[in-house]
Amino acid sequence: MDLKISDKVAFVTGGGQGVGRRICLQLAEEGVKVAVNDFFPERADAVVEEIRNAGGTAIAAPADITNNADIDAAFDKVVSLLGPVDILVNNAGVTVARRTKGGIAPMFLETTVADWKEIIDLNIWGMLYCVNKVLPGMKARRWGKIVNIMSEAGRAGEARLAVYSGAKAAMLGFAKAIAQEHGRDCINVNTIALGAVSHEGIKSGALSPEATPENNERLGKMLKAYPIATGLQRLCKPEDIAPMVCLLASDRAAYVTGQSIGVNGGFVMI
Repeated sequence: MDLKISDKVAFVTGGGQGVGRRICLQLAEEGVKVAVNDFFPERADAVVEEIRNAGGTAIAAPADITNNADIDAAFDKVVSLLGPVDILVNNAGVTVARRTKGGIAPMFLETTVADWKEIIDLNIWGMLYCVNKVLPGMKARRWGKIVNIMSEAGRAGEARLAVYSGAKAAMLGFAKAIAQEHGRDCINVNTIALGAVSHEGIKSGALSPEATPENNERLGKMLKAYPIATGLQRLCKPEDIAPMVCLLASDRAAYVTGQSIGVNGGFVMI
């Protein structure tokens, strides 16, 4: 299927590894000019090199998306080198740090104000800054696609991830509101909800790409929570998510807006 998004410009936050990296690569395969944002410049540079080596167009746009001045500078660079942003993917996010022993996240009462701020700043303020930057141009051109990457913790809630669950729920509520405000401007705003994802940025444990039900007992237990995973014998991969992002970033999904779509293996069915 030709998505007809060749030569559009996309800005992908947290694009340096994992889900964000695969989204950048897939958009580039569709002919999109990609601005790879990441907090770590070396990660963004590496993904840009991958895209260029495959014949695509990309630039690095490293920035701390919780810093409005950083975002201003990053978007100014993108507009000057690639053009106005047509597609925004709010992918960057962070959970509270898990404990070293056992990898278990703390309960809410065991977290600190600093923990809350880190999660809220990246998952909410970062999204707000980026959306605020792209909306005026999208409105003027009467074309724009915004895709938020959230967690099923935001739709169903998850113990030990209380603040993260709340932040991701806020992403969904915000997306629905913007979809209502700017449908008249032909701007589509949607959210993709994820469960556990295995990717190259995770070096050990059940979510490591090297983990299998045979060598990781916890993974074997996790697979039982995902109906399709019991058949596939694996967790979600970035390659499962990126095609849905590309579809929502195209006019093939022109009549889809304000929606929350689960790419979650059936972990949550809504």
